[in-house]
Amino acid sequence: MDTIFSASVRPGRTAAAVCAAAMISLAVAMGIGRFAFTPLFPLMVRDGLIDSHAGAMLAAANYLGYLAGALAAARIRTKPALLLALGLAGTVLITAAVGWTASGFWWAVLRFLAGVMSAWTLVATSAWGLGWLAALGRPDLAGVQFSGVGIGIAAAGLFCLLLGSSLPSPQLWIGLAALGALASVLPLMLSRSLPAPPAAPASSAPAPVAAPSKTAGLVACYTLFGFGYILPATYLPALARQLVDDPQVFGLAWPVFGAAAAVSTVLVSWRLARADRLSVWVAAHLLMALGVLLPAVWTSLASVTLAALLVGGTFMVITMVGMQEARARAEGQATRVLGRMTAGFALGQLAGPLVSAGIARLTASEAGALKLALALSALGLLASSFYLWRLRRHD
Repeated sequence: MDTIFSASVRPGRTAAAVCAAAMISLAVAMGIGRFAFTPLFPLMVRDGLIDSHAGAMLAAANYLGYLAGALAAARIRTKPALLLALGLAGTVLITAAVGWTASGFWWAVLRFLAGVMSAWTLVATSAWGLGWLAALGRPDLAGVQFSGVGIGIAAAGLFCLLLGSSLPSPQLWIGLAALGALASVLPLMLSRSLPAPPAAPASSAPAPVAAPSKTAGLVACYTLFGFGYILPATYLPALARQLVDDPQVFGLAWPVFGAAAAVSTVLVSWRLARADRLSVWVAAHLLMALGVLLPAVWTSLASVTLAALLVGGTFMVITMVGMQEARARAEGQATRVLGRMTAGFALGQLAGPLVSAGIARLTASEAGALKLALALSALGLLASSFYLWRLRRHD
């Protein structure tokens, strides 16, 4: 391959470059394009631009866009490197556009499109980055790649914390877009130089079966993960806000959440040399189930904080090992299968608030409805961990 990043010449440097590009790509698409609305939402409310109802609608639009983008990524027949480039460019332009308009309708459209771009970039980066790391014999570096999501979350949170008191929220949107544009240079250049990993050498052994049915159970577990994750991610800040009235605590909460997500993927990658992916996935689902259930049975600042650490410390670990396991079982159609995984997560994520709202219509209080919904989420995580445990035993 005629490139300065040639894997055949300098595999160590190529692995490092791929990790850096994939990490930055996820930081831009997910940390900024997908999750920047979380720290910016209270600032937009402060500026009188939206209220809680409008914020919920914008969040729902993003969930729908994420689902639509994942479904499209599973069907788009293009190279992951091209899809990655489209996702990054779209994320930057859409993030800037939010700051250029004050229309609620266009905000909803833009947040929908941001969800599409986030899904495209996650699927493409997973297929491209994990493909190169597998070809280079360095799958242990996957944690560095997926730490990008947590790094992006922490960076966006710190950006809003440091500048939120002196700049209006529209300027913060544009500023984040500018940061995303600068950060996107490396992944765009590298994905063009290394569009696809070299083909694996021919083997006399039969190729692994890549039928969708082989990954259907994984998709179902990943869907339950999306359902279980979204409720605490949505409502834990609200519970904390009821217990502590300190703006600095809320300002630091999101960067700390992101830092925990970033560190957890790197630490787990080191452990994967001694533990298989399915075992890690089972353990992560069990820990997340505990974090989801805690606020339902014990409402205090300590339980909310512990729940945030348990959920924040496992959601990217599950993303990493889930994507790795699905890709390993779907050689030859990785982009399609990873698209199905992402679509399943998006569907579960969209179903979470809807189920919670449905339960609220049947119960006497919103607090009681939330506790029932959290318990149901934890049950889904426990059921999926049991399936994954059985799958590991039969492998």
